[in-house]
Amino acid sequence: MAKTRLACLLTLLSTHCYFNVLAVVLRTSDESPWTNEFDKIELSCLIESISTTNPRIEWKKITNGGPSYVYFDRKVSGDLENRAVIREPATLLITNATRSDTAKYRCEVTAADDLKSFDEIVINLIVRVKPVVPKCSVPKSVPFGKSAELSCVEDEGFPKSQYQWFKNNEEIPDDPKTSLKFTNSSYTLNADTGTLKFIAVRKEDGGDYFCRAKNDAGFSQCPAQLMEVYDIDVLGIALGVLVVVIVLLCITVGICCAYKRGFFSSEKQTGNNYKVPAKGDGVDYVRTEDEGDFRHKSSFVI
Repeated sequence: MAKTRLACLLTLLSTHCYFNVLAVVLRTSDESPWTNEFDKIELSCLIESISTTNPRIEWKKITNGGPSYVYFDRKVSGDLENRAVIREPATLLITNATRSDTAKYRCEVTAADDLKSFDEIVINLIVRVKPVVPKCSVPKSVPFGKSAELSCVEDEGFPKSQYQWFKNNEEIPDDPKTSLKFTNSSYTLNADTGTLKFIAVRKEDGGDYFCRAKNDAGFSQCPAQLMEVYDIDVLGIALGVLVVVIVLLCITVGICCAYKRGFFSSEKQTGNNYKVPAKGDGVDYVRTEDEGDFRHKSSFVI
C-alpha cells in the first residue's frame, strides 16, 4: 500500500513538473508603474518558465480605439519608435515617456514547443505631468459687504490638479473656522475647481492673493494679485443724486419760462402772402395779369 501511494505521488510530481516545463508562464514586478513626463520607465515582463528556445514576443498598447502594436517582429513601432527598447527576455524600457504614453500595455509570449504555448500580462502605465502656471482671476476692488469670486484654472497637469489659495503668502484653509486668522471670514473654497467665493467681504479680506495648482508630479502657481476692499460712500452718492435732480429741475423751469415768453414761437410766411395796401382817396388799385401786380384806376372824386 505504501509503495503504491509513493508511486502515485511520484507520478503526480513528475506530471506536474512535466507540465511546468512545457508551459510558458509570465509575471511582472509592477502591474501599475508610473513615471514623470520625460523620464524613463520600465514595463516588466518576466518569463518564469519556458521550453521554447526562440519564443515570439509582442507588446501591444490598449486604448479606446483598440490595441495597436508597440513591439512586433523584433522591432519597436508606433509612437514609441526611437523611444523604447526591449530588455531580454521581454521587458519594455521607455526611455523618454510622454503624457500620450499613459495607457494599458499587454505583453504576449507565444512558445510553439510548450504544451501551454501562450501567456500574457497587462500593465497599466501612468505618466504624470506637472501642472503649468494656472490662470488666476482676482477682482481688483470689492465694496465692503459685497460678494466676490476668485478663480484658478489649469488644464495641462495629469493627474488632474488640486488647487490651493494663499493670502499674503499664507495658505487659506478649506474651512475658515479651523484658523484664527480666517475665522471671521465668510467664504467657500473648492479645491477641485479652484474657486474661492466670499459671501460678504470684510476690510480684513483685502490683500495679495495667488493660487497654486498641484498634483503628484509637482506644482505651479500664478503671480500674486492685490484685492482691495473699500467702503461705499452713501453720503457722497446721495449728494450726487441730489445735484443731478436740482440740475434737471433748473433746466425744466428754464424751458417753461422760455415758452411763456415766446422764444420758441415762429411765424411762417409763404411767397404768395401779401398785404393789401390801404385805399387812398380817389385811387383804386386793380390787379391785372398783363400789367405787373397793380395799376391805377382813375376815378373822379367830387
